[in-house]
Amino acid sequence: MSALTKVVIVGRDIDLWLSACVLQTALYRSGVSVTAIELPTQLHAADVYVTLPALEALHKRLRIEEPELLAATRGVFSLGQNFVGADGRQTYFHAYGAYGSAIDYKAFFPHWLRARSLGANASLEDFSLTATAAKHGRMLVPDRATENYGRTDYAYHLPAVEYVRFVKGRAQRLGVTVHQAQTAGCTIDPLTGDVAAMSLDQDRRIGGQLFIDASGPEALLIGSSLGVPRESWRDSSPIDRVIVASGDAFASIPAHAEIRAHANGWVGLYPSRSCTHVIEAYSSTRCSASEAMAAAAAVSRLALQNAAIRICDPGIRTRAWERNVVAVGGAACTFDPVHSVQVQALQMGLVHLLSLFPAGEQVSGAERAEFNRVSRLSFERLRDFQVAHYLLNRCEVHASAELLHKIVTFRARGEVPLYEHETFSLDSWLAQFIGNGQLPESYDPAADGTAPDLLKAELKRMLRFIKDKVLEQTTHDAYLQRWWP
Repeated sequence: MSALTKVVIVGRDIDLWLSACVLQTALYRSGVSVTAIELPTQLHAADVYVTLPALEALHKRLRIEEPELLAATRGVFSLGQNFVGADGRQTYFHAYGAYGSAIDYKAFFPHWLRARSLGANASLEDFSLTATAAKHGRMLVPDRATENYGRTDYAYHLPAVEYVRFVKGRAQRLGVTVHQAQTAGCTIDPLTGDVAAMSLDQDRRIGGQLFIDASGPEALLIGSSLGVPRESWRDSSPIDRVIVASGDAFASIPAHAEIRAHANGWVGLYPSRSCTHVIEAYSSTRCSASEAMAAAAAVSRLALQNAAIRICDPGIRTRAWERNVVAVGGAACTFDPVHSVQVQALQMGLVHLLSLFPAGEQVSGAERAEFNRVSRLSFERLRDFQVAHYLLNRCEVHASAELLHKIVTFRARGEVPLYEHETFSLDSWLAQFIGNGQLPESYDPAADGTAPDLLKAELKRMLRFIKDKVLEQTTHDAYLQRWWP
């Protein structure tokens, strides 16, 4: 059986370069050549890639050294996202890590609910190491004690232009062949209907066997050339416009993002060492761009510059793999900016592609069908986590049957059904539900088997451990300064 040996990736920005690094690293020993066709960037100076914790593990697989990455990008660590209401009060902290530890060999959350019924007033996030560290400006360095307590994770805020430059350089060092072009068009094989080659600026032709569409929402191959329709998720979000801008860097850099609600949307503050990246997400039916910009300045309390406006139009391609073209990142699915899932979606698409990469020269229908099934489920689960944020804050959005079932089940007994291909953990769902005011009517009765004195002692032990462990940690500023003075 002949092998598939020529992969061509067409796109721009991080969708292109992260795809190139992943495929080159995974496939070069199998004799697969990877060619990247770089289209003009769509980034602005204020753009930032806000990641979830899974990216750190991908960087390790790509042998990207963290000190080198953060030195080149002037990025920072993030232990989670702090949500603040329109009244300026904190509503909850979505921490990248566990909330509590097992009590009497049973899950923590039902015990916390029982403790509340007995008069305890400690919040759920008081039992999160990562939330407590972030709120005290500390960096959390895991050790055996923290690992025994529960999961601790971190993500990044990476200035976009610098991160793309860094990952592109990595792809070139790995041996990816690079072509730059202002325009690119497809040549379709009249016999098979597959893409046979890319025409660049009308003067170059690049042939291949498998083509990756990493062109973002433009979907140059999967949409424009192959005509795969797009399914709108417009009714899943109250947001249809996004302004990106930047302000001065914080004197002391928080180890988290902050999402501040206002009457017509929300403002996200994403610190880096070079500046504070600001995202204003709003509805154009409720305010104009100038009013939104004024709101962003007022809510962020920063003098903003480098502002750019974009349309926010969540949606998914009905098929992410069509014929010999695979769409990844924004070409496959676009999301509302809340919870910062776009890079995560790109990473998931690449992981699914590698797991189903064709064994022979011809792509089988079974491989395509499974990729499309898994991709849709993964993207829908990401979307549902975002929709929950708006739904629980009384926005009029469409919710899937699966999300509604999650909410009803949680309200009834404090349990969250997790479906196939979930990205967000049980802890994240609990943080969002409790943080948005959802208190269950009951809890797992197994928690009643723990003696009240033991329950009280265990909760006190956890709070004492978290306090002591956080005080051991260096500040986020000092940690950054240690590596990158």
